[in-house]
Amino acid sequence: MGGERVQVVFGQPLVYTGELLVDGLEALKTRPDARPGLAAIACPTLVIVGADDALTPVSAAETLRTHGETLAPEDRTALLDAIVQSTARLTTMVSDLLPHLGSCADDLCVINSLHGDSGGHDKATMGMHTGSFNFARPSVGAWVSYGLGTENRNLPSFMVLAPAPPYTGTQAWGADFLPGCHQGTHVVPGAPGKAPIPDVARLAPSDELQQMELELLGGVNRKHQQQRAADAALEAQIRSFETAFGMQKAAPEAFDLSKETDATLELYGLKREAASGAGFAWQCLMARRLAERGVRFIELLDVGSSHNWDSHGDMEDHAKLARNMDRPLAGLIKDLKSRGLLDTTLLVWTTEFGRTPYNPAKEAKGRDHHNAVFSSWLAGGGVKGGTVYGKSDDIGATVAENGVHVHDLHATILHLLGLDHEKLTYRFSGRDFRLTDVSGRVVKDVIA
Repeated sequence: MGGERVQVVFGQPLVYTGELLVDGLEALKTRPDARPGLAAIACPTLVIVGADDALTPVSAAETLRTHGETLAPEDRTALLDAIVQSTARLTTMVSDLLPHLGSCADDLCVINSLHGDSGGHDKATMGMHTGSFNFARPSVGAWVSYGLGTENRNLPSFMVLAPAPPYTGTQAWGADFLPGCHQGTHVVPGAPGKAPIPDVARLAPSDELQQMELELLGGVNRKHQQQRAADAALEAQIRSFETAFGMQKAAPEAFDLSKETDATLELYGLKREAASGAGFAWQCLMARRLAERGVRFIELLDVGSSHNWDSHGDMEDHAKLARNMDRPLAGLIKDLKSRGLLDTTLLVWTTEFGRTPYNPAKEAKGRDHHNAVFSSWLAGGGVKGGTVYGKSDDIGATVAENGVHVHDLHATILHLLGLDHEKLTYRFSGRDFRLTDVSGRVVKDVIA
């Protein structure tokens, strides 16, 4: 799976020599039970907030509704206005709302039988992010950071590029009981011309003076730590100082798109004058740059918990949202592939649940929540491109073949990243916890 393992370490080494108070760097070391040489090294995860339509983007259902029409229970034979992207390996329906993504069909592994345990935004969002639909648990990105460590001490191992949090707020990228150094670092795409990470420049007049300040701070922290029992919040704060120091050197370059070619910007649908911080296209290009620089897990949210895909009122809202993500997603896939990075970068596109295939009110223009079956796709990172796995019934109401639970999706993601979901555990409150709880199976048929 995935070809040769590539190690990318960027930026100046951390020169702060103060003694660590906790296992900050130890916690971020690569675990010996990871499978080097077999796994993807980065996982940009693309989460569509509000519940996309399981039938509109990609689906193998035979009988679908016309886009923009309501499908009442007694009228289930209308066909979706879609185009078929056919290749030697894959024939699946890709909506004409996504022409650019449709051109990447050979690289997509579409799962048409995903299902979860909740039809509520908050619980379903938490379940997709943490594996737990009812209780706060570490996010999948935190588990990946815990399992794989980091290849670049100057950048966080888990970063979230999002204009606003989803329904669960920052809990979606929290570390919960895992060491705090594994929680996601949220970067808000800014307005053109503004730095996405404010105040990243050091305040001290020189590196030497800042290092002296940090050494003094390290001594104070050591004394403070020795007088107290283990304090997870204090440990996380100390580690954040170290990461912030490294980011002063690495982040400005990582977030600087000035050296990207016009052709690359065009691939994502970016214009140079607007390529400094705003929009989903910027997020996708930045995901590639962060993956190149050793960030293990990058999560992209196209929108937050409002003005999103939750189209109870009118499904036509999805047209604008689809245009916003179509070209950038295709650009990311093509860019990674052209650089030889797709084999070692796992892309995951998903949403918290789907939408019902019909509305009881025939005149209604919107549709409701539906967790019984919905679609997701994977690309790169050792998956079988150009394939479809699983199947819904003819109208997309329930799983008909090869169901994939959210736990199964998580188990498969970890496997593709070189981690065994049953062995990646953390002892807390007298119990060994894991991302998939006591469930989950690796969907081996999607693995190349």
